[in-house]
Amino acid sequence: MTKPPPKRKKTTSTSESDRTSPDNLAQEDNPATATITVTAIEVPELTEAEQSDRLHLERKVERAFFEAGKALSELRDRRLYRSTHSTFKEYCKDRFGFERRHPYRLIEAAEVIDNLRKMCPNWTQNETESENVETRSQSLQILPTAEGQVRPLTKLEPQQQQEAWQTAVEEAGSKVPPARIVKDVVQRIMERTQVPNTYQLGEVCQILAKDNPELRGKGGCWGIVNHVGEFSCTVKTWNSEYTVGLQYLKSYNYLPAECEQMRVICDRISRVYSDSLEETVKSLLQSLGKVNRPYLTAVEEKLLGLIEREYGVTDGG
Repeated sequence: MTKPPPKRKKTTSTSESDRTSPDNLAQEDNPATATITVTAIEVPELTEAEQSDRLHLERKVERAFFEAGKALSELRDRRLYRSTHSTFKEYCKDRFGFERRHPYRLIEAAEVIDNLRKMCPNWTQNETESENVETRSQSLQILPTAEGQVRPLTKLEPQQQQEAWQTAVEEAGSKVPPARIVKDVVQRIMERTQVPNTYQLGEVCQILAKDNPELRGKGGCWGIVNHVGEFSCTVKTWNSEYTVGLQYLKSYNYLPAECEQMRVICDRISRVYSDSLEETVKSLLQSLGKVNRPYLTAVEEKLLGLIEREYGVTDGG
């Protein structure tokens, strides 16, 4: 007897009877299609007042940089992003399109503006009078109009910030100075107040990248000082040499014997490191270039020795 052709399955929503059918029961027993239940951590929902505050502050972020910095500071401190995002960084990227350090720069800039306003007690600002920082009182106090003009000032102490800004305004002919002039004034003040360079040859230091684009990727790496200048040092890392300003260095204060031990490790890594190495090998060597102790562990020593033997590099070169 000829069997009838199998009926074509209809695409419908899954009912209770469908879920208990033999086919679906088989799927539930299949680990590949099993459903994993994850218990979520409860995050306190925003109250109506907090939701209103969040919307109000978000609108400020979309305005001038001063108001943006003040609003972002409050959004961060009160964690008003918590209903939609787990971190402030993710929230800023999704909500405003801000990348990396930009929201923090705006916050720092707002703090500098607050400090500069102390030089002009009559300077006021509110939403009904102004939406950006250019507004100032009849005292004709000149204040920054862009975040880029303020960024160099964040490196100075509050009193120095006021001094630097006044000098920059004078050099710009009593007008709002461009970022270039502000940066030059700040650099002169930093050099004038710079403490003497006390680093010594062979000393082991950590590189602090901060906001220096030239040191991108080197933050946290250690280096051996091989030249001491007036306001900088040249340090040797596992794969190169860098001239670094004193503000971007931090001594590990190792003993002379520990510094010599790190010099040997640096030389070993330098001899074997090259851009042609496999990515996993380069990653391992780079991680050794960031250890914050004056020695390698037993496992790290074995791995480095294995790489040296694999690529035919010995202590003798």
